[in-house]
Amino acid sequence: MLTPALALAQILEHIQPLGEVEEVPLVHAAGRVLARSLDSDVDVPPFRKAMMDGFAVRSEDAAGPRTARGEFDLVCVGESRAGAAFSGSVAPGQCVEIYTGAPVPDDCDAVVVVEKSRRSANRVSLLDHPRAGQHVAQRGEILALGAPVFGPGRRLSPADLGVLAAIGAHPVPVFGRVRVAVLTTGDELVPPWHRPGPDQIREGNTLQLASRCLQLELEVTRVGIAPDDEDILESEFRAALDESHALITTGGVSMGKYDLVGKVLEKVGARPILHKVAVKPGKPIWFGMAGSKPVFGLPGNPVSALLGMELFVRPALAKLGGVRGAELEEALHTGRWSGGAVAADERQQNLPCRLERDPAGPPRLCPLPWRGSADVVAVAEAEALAVVPPGVSLAGGELLAFRPLAR
Repeated sequence: MLTPALALAQILEHIQPLGEVEEVPLVHAAGRVLARSLDSDVDVPPFRKAMMDGFAVRSEDAAGPRTARGEFDLVCVGESRAGAAFSGSVAPGQCVEIYTGAPVPDDCDAVVVVEKSRRSANRVSLLDHPRAGQHVAQRGEILALGAPVFGPGRRLSPADLGVLAAIGAHPVPVFGRVRVAVLTTGDELVPPWHRPGPDQIREGNTLQLASRCLQLELEVTRVGIAPDDEDILESEFRAALDESHALITTGGVSMGKYDLVGKVLEKVGARPILHKVAVKPGKPIWFGMAGSKPVFGLPGNPVSALLGMELFVRPALAKLGGVRGAELEEALHTGRWSGGAVAADERQQNLPCRLERDPAGPPRLCPLPWRGSADVVAVAEAEALAVVPPGVSLAGGELLAFRPLAR
């Protein structure tokens, strides 16, 4: 069996970005993946800008005579505010009242904050020793005209939209959304709105996985249940692949008589790449490629499906959608185990837990009582999965890695 890291590397090796590009309004660009490099079409800021309310001064005037209180006096000759700059000149011994965000007059090189001022009519007494550049943002110091801003493959955050607005990036070129079908298999499964009969259970994996896909800015084309019947599975898989860029299934990937998913996926043209990963839970994951379309057969138990989604499906679909860089790598954090001893296992163990803040160090990993990978309540309560490496036993108080779970 492959380790999780090697399995992910093998999966990513077989996936190429779709490359489909569309333009979206700037207000709708958060969460989307940038398709090409963007450069600034202006200096940011576009002028020398006051960073505080106060008075724009010539710093050399501070070297002149001072009062007994240590102040120097200037004559205020006007004001500069955002959107309405002072248009005159400022001679030695003069200053301009100024507000945050306003252009600094050409003759001034510093700002003295209003808290260090006393004003009487047009006379201003300033208690400060301003240096050149004090409380002044220089033109282009954040971005210079023509400077690169963001490169392709970046998933845009709400904060990024403020940057794109500053450079006039509207509309925004982004990669098209990856279309994903999510199916689950099993004769025992019924939809949540059905009352289960004898030997039946309500199905929730597709809802869990499809909603995670939507969180990840993917388009979900199909969600459904298919019975353990080769002909029906073949028909469902073909239809799903025809209308989607990727297919996720759950259930039917182990070694039992009715575990038909891998066999049927091969019938519809999916070439198997790997089957089984040294991870617990979730060992019998199936991955293959139907042409350029990735296909994932996840185990049917909810914790196994969740882990497979986060470990393998999420980064794979991110790469398919044009993402580059750190998002394709797993971000593990460090916590302190607050449970009891855990015996070693030949596979990497993933234990559902809650996180508790610890002001003195890393968060505490508090194990949840769970009854194995079918425990849907433990999945819902878990904030993270504590990661125990293969062959390692665990004692209370030890540091170990954990995987945060999407909430």
